[in-house]
Amino acid sequence: MSEEMNLQENQEFREGNLVKGTVAQVEEKAVTVTIEGAPFDGIIPISELSSLHIEKASDAVSIGDELNLIITKVEDDNFVLSKRKVDAAEAWDSLEQKFKSGEIIEAEVKDVVKGGLVVDLGLRGFVPASLVEDHFVESFDDYKGKVLTFLIVEMEKEKNRLILSHRAVVEAQKESNKKNVLDHIHAGDELTGTVQRIASFGAFVDLGGVDGLVHISQLSHEHVEQVSDVIQEGQQIKVKVLSVDRDSERISLSIKDTLPGPWEGIEDKAPRGSVQTGTIKRLVSYGAFVEVFPGIEGLVHISQIAHSHIGTPHEVLKEGQEVQVKVLEVNKQDKRLSLSIKDLLEKENEYSGSDYQMPEETKGFSISDVIGDKLKDFK
Repeated sequence: MSEEMNLQENQEFREGNLVKGTVAQVEEKAVTVTIEGAPFDGIIPISELSSLHIEKASDAVSIGDELNLIITKVEDDNFVLSKRKVDAAEAWDSLEQKFKSGEIIEAEVKDVVKGGLVVDLGLRGFVPASLVEDHFVESFDDYKGKVLTFLIVEMEKEKNRLILSHRAVVEAQKESNKKNVLDHIHAGDELTGTVQRIASFGAFVDLGGVDGLVHISQLSHEHVEQVSDVIQEGQQIKVKVLSVDRDSERISLSIKDTLPGPWEGIEDKAPRGSVQTGTIKRLVSYGAFVEVFPGIEGLVHISQIAHSHIGTPHEVLKEGQEVQVKVLEVNKQDKRLSLSIKDLLEKENEYSGSDYQMPEETKGFSISDVIGDKLKDFK
């Protein structure tokens, strides 16, 4: 505060002097104060009560309040005083220190105006809309009356300009949280997160301040066409940490590794001797791979396709065809399932001519039950 604004021991009542006044009368647009030792009272115009716009004087002061004031004009039998200038001068000194040190300030939003927010820090502080949050805000109407934290990002005393940012505080807090989370996450950890964003190649999951990526291949043990078929934005999910790259702040996650594998309990789902319905996924020279459960394929060796000799599986089977198979062997440890089509066919029921022929009743299975679609011709 400037020297001319210091109280003198021998009080004088001249323009620029600081005085103490007691509110004696509050009118709509002005306040009357008594000044100890002064020959007459003083008037504070409503515009000099606060750095913010107020509709009536009673919004700022009440009768009996003691105020620090500065004399702005001496008139006949009257002083014109300002509370606003004293508050501002005191505030600038304090705020300059906070600006230099990067101290976080807490203040109430006093008003919402075009382009941003207004706060009272002893002088008018302005928060541009772009510096309120780190995301788009449709309307700031409900911000009035909120207490927020701010950093001073710009101040010019000569222009009475004070620019604040809540966004800077939010971003700094998020960065601190991110570092803390990264320091405490390790490969193999199982965590709960929230799906933040879905992309064609996977999903980004918030782990409490930092995002990790679940690649589409890590969503399920089954093949996934679209990420949104499995999870949705906002959904809470359990994930396993595959890897952490702290330098690039990348975390690879898996949902699949938190789920029971498709081979879990296979002995109960497909016990030896049971009959299963499946789909032929691949044909190879030595047999056919049949998917009997999602993610579970078993091999029908070429010798287990028909009672009669065939050169290749392609002669009688086709990919995508639905067939019934008998489980010959289950090996959970090696993830192997040995299957047979032949064991469900009567020996006399061979592939002949252009169609696969079968009696109406044989072991309780119809043509569609056992082999599905018509098989390819072979000779």
